[in-house]
Amino acid sequence: MMAHRPGSCRTFRRVNDTRLKLTSNRLILSSRILGNIGLDTNVASTAIRPDKVRRIHYYRSCGKYPNGVLPTGRQYLKKEMVRNHKNSFPTGPNPRQTVALESEDHLGLCDKQPIYVSKEVSHALMNNQPVVALETTIYTHGFPYPENVSLALDLEEIVRQKGAVPATIGILHGEARVGLSHQDIIKLASAAGKPETMKVSRRDIPYILGLGIAGRKLNGGTTVSGTMMLARRAGIKVFGTGGIGGVHRGVEDSMDISADLTELGRTSIAVISSGCKSFLDIQRTLEYLETQGATVCTFADGREGDVEFPAFYTRDSGVKSHGVVQTAREAAAIIYSQELFGNTRECHSGMLFANPIPKEFSIPKEEIDAAINQAVREAAEQGFHGHANTPFILSRIKDLTKGNSLPANRALIESNVAMAASVAVELCKFRASKDPLVRNKGSKVAETGAAKSVKDSTRIEANNTSHDIHVIGSVAVDLSCDYTGQQGELSPQLKTSNIATIVPSIGGVGHNVALAAHRAGGASSVQLCSFIADDLAGKTVLAALKNEGLDTSGIKTLPASSSRTAQYVAINDAKKDLMLAMADMSILVTQSSESLTQKSAPTGLKWAVVDANWQKGNIRKLISHYSNMSVRVAFEPVSVAKSAGLFEYDPDVDREGVCTLRPFPDTKLDLATPNQHELAAMYAVAKKQNYFESDAWWHAIDALGIPSSGARDRFVSIANHKITDQGIPQQAIQLLPFIPTILTKLGVEGVLVTKLLQPNDFRLCDPAYAPYILSRCSNGSKDIGGVYMRLFPAFETVNDVVSVNGAGDTFLGVLVAGLAKGIQLEERLINLAQKGAVMTLRSKESVSPQLEELSTELDALATEGACSST
Repeated sequence: MMAHRPGSCRTFRRVNDTRLKLTSNRLILSSRILGNIGLDTNVASTAIRPDKVRRIHYYRSCGKYPNGVLPTGRQYLKKEMVRNHKNSFPTGPNPRQTVALESEDHLGLCDKQPIYVSKEVSHALMNNQPVVALETTIYTHGFPYPENVSLALDLEEIVRQKGAVPATIGILHGEARVGLSHQDIIKLASAAGKPETMKVSRRDIPYILGLGIAGRKLNGGTTVSGTMMLARRAGIKVFGTGGIGGVHRGVEDSMDISADLTELGRTSIAVISSGCKSFLDIQRTLEYLETQGATVCTFADGREGDVEFPAFYTRDSGVKSHGVVQTAREAAAIIYSQELFGNTRECHSGMLFANPIPKEFSIPKEEIDAAINQAVREAAEQGFHGHANTPFILSRIKDLTKGNSLPANRALIESNVAMAASVAVELCKFRASKDPLVRNKGSKVAETGAAKSVKDSTRIEANNTSHDIHVIGSVAVDLSCDYTGQQGELSPQLKTSNIATIVPSIGGVGHNVALAAHRAGGASSVQLCSFIADDLAGKTVLAALKNEGLDTSGIKTLPASSSRTAQYVAINDAKKDLMLAMADMSILVTQSSESLTQKSAPTGLKWAVVDANWQKGNIRKLISHYSNMSVRVAFEPVSVAKSAGLFEYDPDVDREGVCTLRPFPDTKLDLATPNQHELAAMYAVAKKQNYFESDAWWHAIDALGIPSSGARDRFVSIANHKITDQGIPQQAIQLLPFIPTILTKLGVEGVLVTKLLQPNDFRLCDPAYAPYILSRCSNGSKDIGGVYMRLFPAFETVNDVVSVNGAGDTFLGVLVAGLAKGIQLEERLINLAQKGAVMTLRSKESVSPQLEELSTELDALATEGACSST
């Protein structure tokens, strides 16, 4: 194939005699790559897809495949690049088919097109990793410098913490960039307020890029429509922003309708925002979107019945939403359903998912309405129209609300971006799924009169399948007060104030376990279920949970008049040793746990973790609730005092006997992770409450087959003299009928696993496990096969401990994350859980952020098929 001068075209014959024109620079590129991998360059005459050519060049440019050689070679090209015999290219929902020539640290779409996609974004799109588009008008024409830089970096961090890649989009030096670097963001944000800095909508993109080509390099922040256009060009599907434009009030005179609405009618991007700006005509805006064929849904966010479309600063607008979604998974499913149609003309319309502002930041409707009406009136009187209209009105609303609109504005943007990241993550899960379609195979729904039932059933199903793990436990604000020391004094003085370093954090055993499972679990979905109050501490907790990427739908907010969010204050001396602590956990003791649980079994839920911070009766009620739904249940004892609550008698709960712990095979609890002191406390209370006096317990103990003599020698050989002398193996055996798997955390000694085996357990027949079979059933029991006991040494001796807080919680969180993936409770999983605990020991945080490194190892164990769950 002959190379032509830049800008020329050449026509090639297709199989069906139609013709395809490609610019010569692309033909030269495709010829070079095809030659490198040993294929006849005439294959281009069968119409290679240009995006596939660019895809191969991308691989080559980033060094993934030297010389352009792909691992599947000739077969890859035959399958992916050669046009079929029909008169259309193969199409599909995968948007990862766009990008790019290399240019410094960005990949350009074409030599002659001043559009650039960052390598990070390109790599994510090519590998089905979640990407979220972010606009820049809010930085150039919204927040002032340097607050806009702080906001931009914060939003990108929120996206990353949710597991997605941020793609901030803007115009810098006359070039459209998808995926601004931090330096790019600072450059663009510093141009805020300058008259030459443009507000770039769809209509402005050719203008500003054209001037850039001509040598006049301008900067601009992209609006919703401009961002959508460029995001779609790069292959990004999800976009998070504050609010979209809409139909302005008095449109019958001004004809002022935002380009955002027409963009939603022709660009298949899913936009997550807090609706449209509240000073717009919301009713007409929704009518216009319907005309454009754009899908509009609102996140219920805890609301039931008719859900209203939000009005930016307020959660309700008085206008009923056409569609309602409950979760990010539901929103992703709607987006994915559009992708299944392929890249067709019929499916080019966009989607708007309205995410209401968080309750704690919502401005009262009457207050914001008064400010809006005055601002709109002043804008009309002073002649602010077009691009100047929105900035003026927002500025006046800020003044009229005495600045209250600013924190509300920031809060809703952060909430929307977090939701967009969650949607992007769920969308990638659908794309990667081998069986992505959810079908009801048992029945058919009539097309007429069934819309509501379909919507309701879909809502329930999606909600039930959205979590692998529930953690029902405490979440609290922790204050660590470290005395800084004065002239060699190590301890603070009583009855006066002391200079200290006070560090707040979010803690609580339930929170720590959930966060550890979330970080180590990768794709596993974790829900924390707990109570907070509608007070300052509660709002702090809620914001922190969202920032950590945890699902907050299981957090119930109680009135501040009757409840207080759990808090813990630790006062430490200059050596950071605890001197005094105060804990207020009454919210967990006084509340019934029933309001935190679902009445029906959540589909897909594999494990539930219950911590001992609840009132003693509630602990057993929670265990019974999940056990009755065939969900595996783990118990975290929390402390010596609280661990006893598992067996302590509660007349309000135990009178009917429904929630009483029963011996195997009727046990309701699957696993517990006490330390040696908590194990001793549980044993003592169980003995005091006569749990070891029942016939059912005795039959289970007898079936274990433990010999009447020589048992101590077996304990010593499996564990050691020290552990045996402390009575740890003996206590675990006594509790085994009620807790079939006990992992006793022994600090530097490691973890002692004591497990009741059923007759068909493979360990009883595998010679590799023979040294750890403490006993075998000898009385013919059909339910019990024997006892497995093994001491797993400590993963690592840690000398540089930063904090012991959260290490045990981390161990359980990583463990349950592995179990939820179907990994066997054996050496590799237990070592990973111990490794996670070591990471937390070396971290100043209650759960180490480094736990994310374990997700790959857990996935590898699960992929190996390591086995079935315990």
